[in-house]
Amino acid sequence: MKSLAPASIRPPFARYSHGVEVPIGHRLVFCSGQLGVAADGTIPESAGAQADLCFANIAAILAESGMGLADIVRVNAYVTDRAHMRAYMDSRDAHVGTPPPASTLMIVSGFTLPEFKVEIEVVAAAPEKRKAPRA
Repeated sequence: MKSLAPASIRPPFARYSHGVEVPIGHRLVFCSGQLGVAADGTIPESAGAQADLCFANIAAILAESGMGLADIVRVNAYVTDRAHMRAYMDSRDAHVGTPPPASTLMIVSGFTLPEFKVEIEVVAAAPEKRKAPRA
């Protein structure tokens, strides 16, 4: 992947890329927004723990396609309060690869349950799987 950072515009405010170029021959996976809820239905209290759980859920989804968190090229994230921005960004920075993906963070009024503080959706890209040659 190629990070796009034109010198003619202000550098990113945090650890993200203004754009990411995906080369020809890559396949894409689009993940629906993931909330910070565990498989057993528990919801952590803190925004950081919810964000970590969102990324764990995303990792499981990407693994179904033979990808990982380092393959993320775009993140859209939503938090319910400015107070949750730093915890989310720390989690994002700990989970995404280098170069960092393109990223947008929005503050929203809420989700389906009031306990939810963070939702994260991603796009990932990885080289096409090569078929083994026939013998």
